[in-house]
Amino acid sequence: MSGSVGLARVLEPAGVLPQAAWRLDASPEIGPDEVRIRVRRLNLDAASYRQLAEKHAGDGAAIRAEVLGIVETRGKMHNPVTGSGGMLIGVVEEVGPESPLPVKPGDRVATLVSLTLTPLRITDGLAGWDGLSEQVPAEGTAILFGRSVVGVLPDDLPPELALAVYDVCGAPALTDRIVRGYDRPTVVVLGGAGKSGSLSLAAAKRANARTVAVVVSETERATLQKAGLADRIAIADARDPVAVAEAVGEPADVTVVCVDVPGCEHGAILATAPGGTVIFFSMATSFPAAALGAEGLAADVTMLVGNGYVPGHAEFAVGLLREVPAVRALFEARIAAD
Repeated sequence: MSGSVGLARVLEPAGVLPQAAWRLDASPEIGPDEVRIRVRRLNLDAASYRQLAEKHAGDGAAIRAEVLGIVETRGKMHNPVTGSGGMLIGVVEEVGPESPLPVKPGDRVATLVSLTLTPLRITDGLAGWDGLSEQVPAEGTAILFGRSVVGVLPDDLPPELALAVYDVCGAPALTDRIVRGYDRPTVVVLGGAGKSGSLSLAAAKRANARTVAVVVSETERATLQKAGLADRIAIADARDPVAVAEAVGEPADVTVVCVDVPGCEHGAILATAPGGTVIFFSMATSFPAAALGAEGLAADVTMLVGNGYVPGHAEFAVGLLREVPAVRALFEARIAAD
């Protein structure tokens, strides 16, 4: 077990799993059940990138320098403020003889586990990245463990598009699972115009739900109206609980939180009917605030942490992208803007 979960890579503190560790050993030599990836591109978690961009007032060089500093110091991309990381794509270089992962040297892959637990070494100083987008061209190496999750990149999608979808593929898969437990439910998605939000709306609609999106601006509403993923679109600041509840109106059976800023817990709870479910997919979520807020509001709701993994989640998300042209258009526009 110790090898399969990466304990041998933990440098400090001893005895914790790689995600909880402060520092990992990112050396490229692999153990018998490990896989080494030649890194091609990182995708920073939205909450992490937003925090870095706001801290440095959009100064790309400063953002790049801090990302390099984090990776060098910690042996992984693990933002110490947000606690989040992202994921990466690359090419398999070497597979240990005891690795259970279904990959071979030369495979183009996406790591479907967080960068917060992935030993990572950057060798090019991120010279090809201007610091102004979540997607980061990079050279280096990353290590996967026996209990890691990895997907071979589909041949029919550009790598940048596949990376953007894989980064949030847990959200639509879990949304689908929960929505199918209800009979024609109403589903509210906070942050419906974003990557995880648009996929969650598409998943809910395909599962026969009535969909309501909450967005922050007229621009986002116009974009989402064109996509046709939501039956109704409301504008509200997700950090304002009363505004969210008023914008949603009749409380929802399922509320999905896909907003990458802190302070959205109470609005999601108020927007959800008694007996309903709130799914938190944002790494900016404060789970104490959610739990104590629900208690203080006497809200009888089930609250789920979207952990990013559902069996078959990558295939499910890519399937949505292929089957729903509006979703693909939203993703392609976002990548072009970046």
